[in-house]
Amino acid sequence: MRVHVVSDVHGNSADLARAGDGADALVCLGDLVLFLDYADRSRGIFPRLFGTENAERIVELRTDRRFREARELGARLWAGLAGGEEERRRVIESAVREQYAELFPAFPRPTYATYGNVDIPALWPEYAGAHGVSVLDGERTEIGGLVFGFVGGGLPSPMRTPYEIDEETYAAKVAALGEVDVLCSHIPPEVPALCYDTVARRFERGSPALLEAIRATRPRYALFGHVHQPLVRRMRVGATECVNVGHFAATGTPWALEW
Repeated sequence: MRVHVVSDVHGNSADLARAGDGADALVCLGDLVLFLDYADRSRGIFPRLFGTENAERIVELRTDRRFREARELGARLWAGLAGGEEERRRVIESAVREQYAELFPAFPRPTYATYGNVDIPALWPEYAGAHGVSVLDGERTEIGGLVFGFVGGGLPSPMRTPYEIDEETYAAKVAALGEVDVLCSHIPPEVPALCYDTVARRFERGSPALLEAIRATRPRYALFGHVHQPLVRRMRVGATECVNVGHFAATGTPWALEW
């Protein structure tokens, strides 16, 4: 049995269409949407609305950890759009729908997916079912005799991305899985080496609940993404192999799990 795993697709539909080649199934750990590409600041929803120069500036502020200034710049730019908050929601939803309409048809069958922190879960039902994508969040399924558990979304952060949930709600989703063979999440367990992004120069949010579950239930694997350029991509926590499956938007290459 061979399963390919991707995370942080961020608009890379071309490589996504080939991600299942040679595999019995594909697992996607979220972040389909591209709001802002830190490597190419001309790509994504943000520069499309506000230009590359503003995208360059906001990346600079975030990289310098000047999050308050980045939020203030974003607020000024959004305030310049006619129609206020309602127009902001409409514009974002329209742009996200455009990306989902391109990405979901690229998924191979079968695909098992959960949400990333920049995804909009309320829109997924309109696209997933029609393209054979099974969406799981706080749920488990069997693939080739192994039990896979899925936990979507991220935890609150200074970035204030669309699908951030509180610690208690996130922990409840983790607890609902029970014992699994493969623990799949968008964010990593709260281990500093797995959470530090060497290019963004900051610690991303990791989950204490995931780390506790790994220690208590000892899955074979804990798979995740979210940290695009991690200090450490792979390490063991007790009996569990913890693997950052990679920044698929940049690599175009899935991580392979065989048994």
